[in-house]
Amino acid sequence: MIHVVDHGTPLAFSFEDMMAYHGPGSPGGVAHAYKVLERALPLLDPGRPPERREIVVRTAFGGPGARDGFELVTRAVTEGRYVVDSALARPERGRALERFVFRLDYRDRQVTLTVRDGFVTDEFVDLARREHRTTAEEERLTRLKREMAEGVTAATAADVYDVSHCISPAGGA
Repeated sequence: MIHVVDHGTPLAFSFEDMMAYHGPGSPGGVAHAYKVLERALPLLDPGRPPERREIVVRTAFGGPGARDGFELVTRAVTEGRYVVDSALARPERGRALERFVFRLDYRDRQVTLTVRDGFVTDEFVDLARREHRTTAEEERLTRLKREMAEGVTAATAADVYDVSHCISPAGGA
């Protein structure tokens, strides 16, 4: 469960909650948002759930599943704290991994996460970026999204995402 508070009221969200909010379209993106939050939130406010409406999300990944997952938990899209920023991309990591970079800010803390190898494939990225897909390609992309979601959710957040940058109140990393 992902735990946050909203004006002091505790809230908890499961992966299933995120999927119900988003719908069936992009389960892989939803899974990534879930694991990013699972990994980042304890670093942003150690020992307690953060205030959801103070979390800022910046990412190079523009997928709708991730966007909706972050929106459900943080309300960042509606409140203008969710930004897709291509400057965060890391092309040196290759086309499959370059956009799976997430920076979350909360009060005086910041954490940047990058996906580890093995959770996003070149085939998925190539099909997802293709503008005009055949029926067979659509079916294959749907299978790849489902397989990605299964692989991401089966792993621990620390196995899916590396912390590439973390700033604490003392200014240390």
